[in-house]
Amino acid sequence: QVQLVESGGGLVQAGGSLRLSCAASGRIFSFYGMGWFRQAPGKEREFVATVSWNGGRTNYAESVKGRFTISRDKAENTVYLQMNALKPEDTAVYYCAATPTGLEVDIREYIHWGQGTQVTVSS
Repeated sequence: QVQLVESGGGLVQAGGSLRLSCAASGRIFSFYGMGWFRQAPGKEREFVATVSWNGGRTNYAESVKGRFTISRDKAENTVYLQMNALKPEDTAVYYCAATPTGLEVDIREYIHWGQGTQVTVSS
């Protein structure tokens, strides 16, 4: 069983930065692709970024390309999302998730989820 716990959310001004962390428990974490998703009020949960099991490949939503960076530290069982040049439209609850199928953008492929962390970007 994989358990995921996000942290690092908060309130930041537009143009600022935040780094989200996702601590994972369970040895199988090492073999899972990991992703970040977000959900704004009244909207569906959407894909943000994903990283392969070994950290060698990544993929991003168009809306965050060039501003966000996903990475993983296998020794620490942690996945990160570095968010720079934040915009008010980035405001959402951010979720970490794990998939056994590798580098995935489809939310349906993710079977383990964290509880989420709130990110609020003020204008």
